[in-house]
This record gives sequence, structure tokens and C-alpha cells, in this order.
Amino acid sequence: MSQASASATRSSRPDIAEALAEAIFGGEYAPGDFVPKELDLCAQFGVSRSTVRSALQTLVAAGLLKRISGQGTRVRELQDWHLLDPQVSAWMARFAQPNPRIQREIFAFRVAVEPFVARLAAENATAADLLAIETAYEGMIRALASEDLHWQGHSHNEYDVAFHEAIFDASHNLVWAQLSHVLKPAISLVVERSNHSAHELNDSMERHRRVMEAIRLRQPEQAAQAALAVLDRTGRDLGLNGLTREFPVLEPQTTSDQEDTHA
Repeated sequence: MSQASASATRSSRPDIAEALAEAIFGGEYAPGDFVPKELDLCAQFGVSRSTVRSALQTLVAAGLLKRISGQGTRVRELQDWHLLDPQVSAWMARFAQPNPRIQREIFAFRVAVEPFVARLAAENATAADLLAIETAYEGMIRALASEDLHWQGHSHNEYDVAFHEAIFDASHNLVWAQLSHVLKPAISLVVERSNHSAHELNDSMERHRRVMEAIRLRQPEQAAQAALAVLDRTGRDLGLNGLTREFPVLEPQTTSDQEDTHA
């Protein structure tokens, strides 16, 4: 067999680990469920048993599956999944769209973390950080003005994710900055769904602007409140607004409100 033919054969083989990951993240196999037995997977995918075992081991190493001697392979509880593993995070972004529990967990993480990170950004942001935040915000605005929601080769959702990632970077905390990069695919999942279902994107943009302005003016508490207001809007669009109720959310001021404030 030629090298080209061998390569084509390899590329045509099914990725069993990815297929099972899609079924697990999509909710076809819930925590506690057993996935099909090795011989059934061999028949389903037309591969050898060693290939199936290798795929299952990949998911075991990722924390999604557990091999139980004499019983089979069971899906582990969500808290056991290695969600910070780049491969698992990528699977989550690609395949968790139908899974409301995972979306809720990601959003709850953002509610708990992003106001604090915005506060740090207001205290520590450099001129370069502010430029990155402002560039992402401008991208969101310009993409919204385009019929296909793209500007300079990037979508509105991509600029939205970049906006939040720039705020994490502006915290100048090594852990938070690294965590935002690892969780980027997962955050993209929530951003994409919330923006897709949003009926008042102009309101969302105003909330993002308030975060940017509070960071630029070095107002930590206002930045935290503004970040929570962004998440409150996201929660409404996702049908998860109850998660922000324990925090006081300040609504965006209209132009007339701002004029009255400074009168």
C-alpha cells in the first residue's frame, strides 16, 4: 500500500472516542449509564477490539468513563470529568449544545468568577489591556452592523469571547488568565447560544460598554457590577436568569439617566 493510500485509510477510520464524547456531552449517555460493550462497538464502527479499547481508555483518562470489571464501562458523574483538559473543553464546546445541565454549570461558573475578575482588571489593566478590550468591543459593534454578523473575518461571537478573554488577561493574575484560555471553548458555547437567542443585542452591547468604561476609569466596584449586569442579560437569553438573583444587578443607564446623574 502506498503512503498516500495508507494516509487515506487512516483518515477514513471513525474516531470512536470523539463519537462517544459527542454522545456523552449531548446527553445520549447520562452519568451512571453504561456505554455499549466492546464487541458491540467493534460491530458498530467496524474496527478491531484493540482500537475500541484504545478509544475507551482515552475517555477513561479524560474522566468521562470508568471501567468496571465484569460489568462494562460507565459514564462518570459530571464533577469527575476533566473539564479543564483542553481536549475535554473542546469536546464540550462542540457537543454540549443540547445539554442544558452543562450550559447551566458553565454559566454558574461565569456568574461566580467574572465580576471578581472585572474588579481585578479595573485595578490592574495596562494601556495594552485596555486596547485589547476596546478592540474586541469595536469588533462586536461593527459585526452587528453587518448583515452576516462578521467584521474583518471574525464573527460577533468571536469578538464577544475575545472581549471576556481580554478582561481575564487584564486581571494580571496568572491563574485567572490561564484559566480563561483553557475554558475559552466552553465559554464560547454559552456566548454563542445566548447571542443566537438574544432579542435585544443593543442592550447587551450597552452592558458590555459599561464594563469597558468602568475598567478604563479604574472603578473596581462598578466594573464588578457591570460584569454581573452583562451576565444577567446573558442569563435572560439562556433562560437561566435565576442564577444572578442572589446578587444585586444594576440596570444600564440611558443617556437621559446619565444626564440627570451629572446635572
